[in-house]
Amino acid sequence: MKAQLRFQLLLFVLFSGTQLLQAQIPQVPLEMEFADLTLKIHPQAQREIQLDVDALYRNAAYFKVKAERINLYLPLVERELRNQNIPDEIKYLVIQESGLVPDAVSTSNAVGFWQFKQGTAEEVGLRVDGQVDERKSIVASSRGAAIYLKKHHASLNNWMTALVSYQMGLGGAKAYFGSQYAGQKVVTIDRNTHWYFKKYLAHKIAYQPSMAVLTSNSARLSEVQIQGPSTFATLAKQFGVSEAHLIEYNKWAVNGKVPAGSYTLFFVKGTGLIEGPVANQKPVATAQADPAKTLTAPKAASSYPKITGNTSKASQRKQILVNNLEGIQAAATTTTSTFSEEIGIREKRFIKLNDLPETEQVEEGAYYYTQRKRPNAEVATHVVEAGETLWSISQKYGIRLSALKSKNRIRKDSELRPGMVLNLKESLKRGTEIPTYSEPKPVTTSPTIPVVAQPKVEQATEQKVQPSTPSYSFHTVSAGETLFSISKRYGITVEELKQLNGIGAQNLITIGQKLRILIP
Repeated sequence: MKAQLRFQLLLFVLFSGTQLLQAQIPQVPLEMEFADLTLKIHPQAQREIQLDVDALYRNAAYFKVKAERINLYLPLVERELRNQNIPDEIKYLVIQESGLVPDAVSTSNAVGFWQFKQGTAEEVGLRVDGQVDERKSIVASSRGAAIYLKKHHASLNNWMTALVSYQMGLGGAKAYFGSQYAGQKVVTIDRNTHWYFKKYLAHKIAYQPSMAVLTSNSARLSEVQIQGPSTFATLAKQFGVSEAHLIEYNKWAVNGKVPAGSYTLFFVKGTGLIEGPVANQKPVATAQADPAKTLTAPKAASSYPKITGNTSKASQRKQILVNNLEGIQAAATTTTSTFSEEIGIREKRFIKLNDLPETEQVEEGAYYYTQRKRPNAEVATHVVEAGETLWSISQKYGIRLSALKSKNRIRKDSELRPGMVLNLKESLKRGTEIPTYSEPKPVTTSPTIPVVAQPKVEQATEQKVQPSTPSYSFHTVSAGETLFSISKRYGITVEELKQLNGIGAQNLITIGQKLRILIP
């Protein structure tokens, strides 16, 4: 009898928890407004969109990370859209495109907040070169996206089709939609509506209720006009923040320094939960490191390898530079023998230039050197991430594998540990252990997530989310794996996996690619 009562109590608790979770998630209505359109949503499309909304809420820690970015970045996005007379709701598209990760890169080489390819970025007036990449500036890229969408709307005369054209291009949208929606003010959303627009609606519905709550946070992204050339170390002292903090919020400076000219510098003011190093906090070394010294925050590795030149022909010789060395991108997975023959280099020389084992394959999408790597990298240190090898680190920075091993007195991959700070310029002093970098914990406040019971409720309630610092692991893509299979393996959705790694609409991943996985 007692066992039966306990079982019934357990069922009640589980059912109540499920009902509470569902009540917290915004529900997709059968009718809603978008820009100057009235959308009539068919029940089948409603269910489809609701699945995506549910997926966005499934992982509270992941939702919180994006909510914090929204709090910082969306006020500036709204301003740039407003300056171009673009509907305010378009702002949710930037969340869909990159999750507001400034240096997000898709497998098709679309980069930044709004996921521009280089040619398109230059068409809308963004600077993309070896010194500045404005695709990683929230203000410049939002202005570029607004110009791009404004041009397409002028041709299509419908904001739904104009938004879809952001994914397929103006020509593609014209071919797909024709003129059936031009000038229409009422649009039915059903099973045949383009998936990209339904995905957008899911993001709008999921994050729109959060905006009033999030904007009450006191952390703000400040903008300051500066004159280059200058370094982040100098600017950090001037504005009272850490150098690492400036690097984190100014990824547009490709080399980690400001070139000659006038630029907008970004840094966070106020309190609140923010991503990345916090001003005036210093990372600490582990007990193995020299206790008399404190590690400075290493330069982020996300900008390496640096690819410059004619990236549209990256698979041809003498078209691109990889870390300012002649290089090439593999168009397909093949053997070193076949690849070296295709590019006109003797196989033994190609293997030597890239420190490859003779049995190693050339992997599709990977970059290789056709010029000898250097004994030193351009940056001083690298923080080891899970899944990395000595060879992958040497390729990332264009440093010879033998030099990397020698500088750090390390010979085997099995000796690597996540967080190790490897020297890329100076040799490690004799008698000292390789130090370990510990990311400083940010000062946090507890943001809130709105609770919406039904779509017509006038005032949403709130549920507190306990602050926690998100942590990540990494997965290296193997042959035969898909985004779906990887997402199932780690218990997350494909959408979460894509947004965390800046993967575009084509869902392309390559063998050997490292995917970041959020640990709940």
